[in-house]
Amino acid sequence: MIKYIVRRLLAMIPTLFLISVITFVIIQLPPGDYLTTLTANLAQSGEAADEAVLASLRAQYGLDKPLYVQYWKWISGVVVGDFGQSFTLNKPVGELIWEKLGLTVAVTFVAIVFTWMVALPIGIYSATHQYKFFDHVFTLFGFIGVSTPPFSLALLLMWASFTYFHTNVGGLFSEAYIEAPWSWAKVLDLMQHIWIPVFILSIEGTAGLIRQVRANLLDQLEMPYVITARAKGLSEWRLLLKYPVRIAINPLVSTIGWMLPQLVSGSVIVAMVLGLPMTGPMFVRALMEQDMYLAGSFVMLLSALTVVGTLISDLLLAWIDPRIRFGGRTS
Repeated sequence: MIKYIVRRLLAMIPTLFLISVITFVIIQLPPGDYLTTLTANLAQSGEAADEAVLASLRAQYGLDKPLYVQYWKWISGVVVGDFGQSFTLNKPVGELIWEKLGLTVAVTFVAIVFTWMVALPIGIYSATHQYKFFDHVFTLFGFIGVSTPPFSLALLLMWASFTYFHTNVGGLFSEAYIEAPWSWAKVLDLMQHIWIPVFILSIEGTAGLIRQVRANLLDQLEMPYVITARAKGLSEWRLLLKYPVRIAINPLVSTIGWMLPQLVSGSVIVAMVLGLPMTGPMFVRALMEQDMYLAGSFVMLLSALTVVGTLISDLLLAWIDPRIRFGGRTS
């Protein structure tokens, strides 16, 4: 197992290197650069760009250098933890990411935990009570949840709150705490506002997970080993939790590789609709304005978390399912 982990860790190096090259090239593919976008925005507002200032910024950010020189300047800083300076916001990229990372992780982590805590027991119940009344209820909920886009639900809740309750469900804080320093009062205010975003972010995942757990578990309950274990007198709940459930959640564990980057990115569209101070909207803005250092650093962070998350999910699968753990052994 240790050799396997070391081998996977070493394989991450060329993988992330290739991702960094592809990321840099794709972000640079649109015609022009950040200064071109800046000049166009100034022209739309009726202002003229100062050529001397543009030349100074071009030299400052290295935009007058060849593409491979710009890439080396960026990636050599990333390796040592220096993500560079944001063109648009004129602040260190690391500082910008950390400013919004805490709230993004908090909201998304609570949404993921809520999804699993609700979906797993309901999915197990639906599979063990197939075609009963509550199975039909949960099936209907699953269809509605999967077919409803989260941003549409966010818009509907915002409209309903304004129309009937004259309140704003957007944001994560009351107006008095938006710019206030952190305190216990601000934390309590966050806890009062976090549940609307958590509900919206988790409703689609919860509905889909219920359907997936139900379908996987129904397949396992028809297997001969379940019938044999039940015939030997093993209690129903012990039988379920020890064998079929462990195998039924294999596809769910394999998606952990996508959960780690989701903790950082969150749901971009929902965050933009609700006005949440999360990293997603800032990432979209960086891409639109060709802020290479900010956008590239985001992509590299998400890629690294995806690679690490995939390794973690593979290790968890080997721990949960003995068939995977012993699959490569020869007799």
